[in-house]
Amino acid sequence: MKIAADWKDYRILATSDGMKLENWKGVTLLRPDPQVIWSGKDLYAAEGINAVYHRSEKGGGGWETKKPFPAEWTVSYRDLTFKVKPMGFKHTGLFPEQAVNWDEMRSLIKSAAEREPEREIKILNLFAYTGAASVACAKAGAKVTHVDAAKGMVERAGENARLSGVESGIRYIVDDCMKFVAREIRRGNKYDAVIMDPPSYGRGPAGETWKIERDLFGFVKSCAQLLTEKPLFFLINSYTTGLQPAVLKNILTLALAAFAGRTDAYEVGIATEEGIPLPCGASGLFYGENL
Repeated sequence: MKIAADWKDYRILATSDGMKLENWKGVTLLRPDPQVIWSGKDLYAAEGINAVYHRSEKGGGGWETKKPFPAEWTVSYRDLTFKVKPMGFKHTGLFPEQAVNWDEMRSLIKSAAEREPEREIKILNLFAYTGAASVACAKAGAKVTHVDAAKGMVERAGENARLSGVESGIRYIVDDCMKFVAREIRRGNKYDAVIMDPPSYGRGPAGETWKIERDLFGFVKSCAQLLTEKPLFFLINSYTTGLQPAVLKNILTLALAAFAGRTDAYEVGIATEEGIPLPCGASGLFYGENL
């Protein structure tokens, strides 16, 4: 497991009974987490909670305010700054555990730029949400194409880019990712790296459906057609329960068989003040042979 342990503005204070108690730069939130199947603490009784997310038996849920706090605020990780805002489905607009991948991608981009200073490194970020990975890559000097079907999330990505001073390094596309990739293949466009964080299930504006178990492998094969001859990396993140890191490694190994390189796969997690890491998902990362 790769563990995000270098945060200053974010901490997991405690975990118990399907919940995690977090502090986001002075704002304390209590949110559900499906990985927390252990018990022992009454987190609802903790002092200083600003808001609790309650699930609904009918699906979804909502936030209950316990103490006043800003509607939105910012947190920083190293030299990156992101906006945080409690939203529907328990989200805040940021996945802190992904810091381990931000660090890795920035290192790969910077190493490539040192080897070939004249090279413009182009990154494609699919299902890109609020753009933390886009911001991290742009901060390292890459040119990023950020694609997501949700206009509101793409607007949030632009805000994050401005907060980190990299707005000129990111191109924003509001579109269905599969349709965008198909058009890019027809256009003959190429990228040095691809990032994707596909949902478990999704539905497009015309009724198209996405199911990760059915569609991921074929989509990764399609994206492979967009890679340059010597790609830097290909990163897949997954929060789908039951999708093991080895599955992502197998997909990358088979779909990118035409490219020389190696593939790693791992759980991602985040350190807690209880001294245990909280598992948060899985990643598969292909490294091009020149890395």
